[in-house]
Amino acid sequence: MSGSDDLFIREDPIFVQKELLEINHLPDEGRIVGRDEEIQNLANAVNPAIFGQSPSNVLIYGKTGTGKSLCAKHVSRRLTSTANDEGVAATFAYVDCAQDSTETQAVQTIAATLNDRSQTDIKIPDKGIATSTYYKRLWRILDECYDVVLVILDEIDKLEDDDILMQLSRAGEAGKIEGCKIGVIGISNKIKYKEEQLNERVKSSLCEREFVFPPYDGTQLNHIMEARRDAFRDGVLEDGVIPKASALAAREHGDARQAIDILRYAGEIAQSRGADRVTEDFVVDARERAETDRFRELIRGSTPHSRYVLQALTVRSLNEDNQDGFRTTELYDVYEEICRQESSDTLSLRRVRDLLKEHAFLDIIEQSRHSGGSAEGSYTNHKLLEDPEVVRDVLADTIE
Repeated sequence: MSGSDDLFIREDPIFVQKELLEINHLPDEGRIVGRDEEIQNLANAVNPAIFGQSPSNVLIYGKTGTGKSLCAKHVSRRLTSTANDEGVAATFAYVDCAQDSTETQAVQTIAATLNDRSQTDIKIPDKGIATSTYYKRLWRILDECYDVVLVILDEIDKLEDDDILMQLSRAGEAGKIEGCKIGVIGISNKIKYKEEQLNERVKSSLCEREFVFPPYDGTQLNHIMEARRDAFRDGVLEDGVIPKASALAAREHGDARQAIDILRYAGEIAQSRGADRVTEDFVVDARERAETDRFRELIRGSTPHSRYVLQALTVRSLNEDNQDGFRTTELYDVYEEICRQESSDTLSLRRVRDLLKEHAFLDIIEQSRHSGGSAEGSYTNHKLLEDPEVVRDVLADTIE
């Protein structure tokens, strides 16, 4: 065995500020690229908070990696600073609804984030008290500490129900809080979230403004990664690395998160191979790893039936080499069999069509319309955009 001095690398030969390439890193304003219009729209919606008035509630839609969470956090941070300069006590709380999916978990996270125990003398335990008690303590915190609060609910479609949305959007109207104003920013990958998951009461009180974030193009992705070049040591990146990584991500999804992942993984591959430069060949290898991670992230927290539908398409794709894809009815037969194996009731054919559309929106599958002539009419074919074996392996980790 080598001596202890040789066991660890004392100086990273590749990275110098690797945190710039982490998913949860909130970059400085100058590093946010290609979202000026979206940032301004969000700022306009919440601008009344600067004067201690109620900000508009907002729903943000878009594919993964389009900057939704980044812009929501950035605008909320800027709002907090500007409002405080104007003598208005403002702040924001962030909730990852894929992690905190129940009403109790979400309200506990909000209360714990906003609480200043030295000022309120209120304790927010991780668990052990009723949901109603969390709410009562949250209302006290809001009125004692703040004039305005923004609540960011990321992946809002992962919430088990919309009870917390009703509570937050109508807290003032219901007399739960007296001095504080609340604004909600909901973020979802599902373009039909409002229509499919919100009841009419919540729609009327929550959905004031809606924005859709488009995918990034190749030029924007290139600028995004150039703004993070200083994550690496000087001279480590070959000239073609960033253009190649941005071109791959733009061609496939326009996903900034994946583009940054490719760049980070390329550096890690260089590390593991003892290289002192990050080359374009490493980018190709990194793309495969990033694509698998992207797919795993997309289906993280998805419903069982959403995964069953995807599994049905995967089974057909592995068993038959059909370049045109498979009809909805063909997939439904396999889906029914999977449901029987999982001892689960099946959804209707119409609902399965909706789930397939959601997968298409997220660029997991590709849909194409075909005409069967006067005898059959038109129909839709579905084709995996991912490697079926990769999809099978990822699904095996998520379907119990």
